[in-house]
Amino acid sequence: MEQLAVVLRAQGLEVVTTREPGGTQIGERIRGILLDSRTRGLDPLSELALMFASRAQLISEVVLPALNRGIWVLCDRYTDSSEAYQGAGRQLGVDAVLNLHSVICLGLQPDITFLLDNDVATCVARARRRNLAFGSDADENRFEQENREFYERVHQQFRAIARRETSRVVMIDARRPFDAVHKSIVAIVRERLLDNQS
Repeated sequence: MEQLAVVLRAQGLEVVTTREPGGTQIGERIRGILLDSRTRGLDPLSELALMFASRAQLISEVVLPALNRGIWVLCDRYTDSSEAYQGAGRQLGVDAVLNLHSVICLGLQPDITFLLDNDVATCVARARRRNLAFGSDADENRFEQENREFYERVHQQFRAIARRETSRVVMIDARRPFDAVHKSIVAIVRERLLDNQS
């Protein structure tokens, strides 16, 4: 995401980067609850509600003000992640997530969503390494403690979203080297968004 922002800024575009959960002062506090391994007993519905609470704050405080000013917004994760993690992983169902999205997010969808597809074991190992690198002051391990079946459900739902939302979601093979993945993303953004700007 940050590398794409560099490319876009070099084109003279104003870009905001953000993440979910988080992206605002309130959202980051919610993120701390959601990802901390000490909140392992958090009820799945509470988890879903907190994800959307963080998302609502982000939309209100960051996304809509930026879009209204013509600023590009790049976000690491959005509602698709809730559909995959809470809808499928926690088995709350896709409809619950999409209904909340319609109400809380006002139906706001990205122009493009990149699904960086990789095998489950590699993704979980990478997340665990990243979290260890932050040390004990930034415990974000709660999801990484889930079992393989959870992650298989998440992975399959992400792929189902890509099949359902073919005009928005672009699946990128993330097994390739970083530079190749980055070049693919930039090429798609140029083709779909930059080359069509007036």
